[in-house]
Amino acid sequence: MGNFLGFLLLIGIMAGWLNHLYVCFTEQMWGFLIAGAIFFPVGVVHGWGLWLGFW
Repeated sequence: MGNFLGFLLLIGIMAGWLNHLYVCFTEQMWGFLIAGAIFFPVGVVHGWGLWLGFW
């Protein structure tokens, strides 16, 4: 069960980061794109925040 939950967490992290990349490319937010690429957790939190409607 622990492996499954770890896998789901990994999928959620990657999906949040990819969502961050997509939004930053389409909205031309180049500085934020670079910040999320250099410091991975920034992109993940931003991607999750987009899903939840914070940004």
